[in-house]
Amino acid sequence: MAFCSSCGSQVEGRFCAKCGTPVAAAGAGAVPPPPPPQYQQAVGAQSAGLEENVACALCYSLMLLSGILFLVITPYNQNRLIRFHAWQAIFTWIALAVISVGVSIVGHVPFIGWIALFALWPVMMVGGFVLWLLLMYKAYNRERWVLPFIGPLAEKQA
Repeated sequence: MAFCSSCGSQVEGRFCAKCGTPVAAAGAGAVPPPPPPQYQQAVGAQSAGLEENVACALCYSLMLLSGILFLVITPYNQNRLIRFHAWQAIFTWIALAVISVGVSIVGHVPFIGWIALFALWPVMMVGGFVLWLLLMYKAYNRERWVLPFIGPLAEKQA
């Protein structure tokens, strides 16, 4: 089977039916030309990316770091839903950091602060872990779960 050296289409005679270029008689070992570059680029683009729900869930995996990472990486920073989850992950991490600093400061108050520290710290740590798991679960299931106070800020940024 012969292929046109000019346009790459299949030829069944001495001339290309698509562009009219004369084709030399091909031997039995003729190798078809490589596919056009735009086809190779399209195939590579499809196989290189993550699914939208996986990228949204991964925004929460390392909270601040992965949120910033998905805001910087080119194919993902153009998707509004991924940007929303990245910003919500960043703002959630900042809120949890501020709350933990506040609990630590209150913990330095003698007696009352120590009780508050030992009562609030485990609740805050378990609550933060459960929140982290829920955010990843909801994002993976393509649910847009908007947290109070933080979610509207993330929607404005996205």
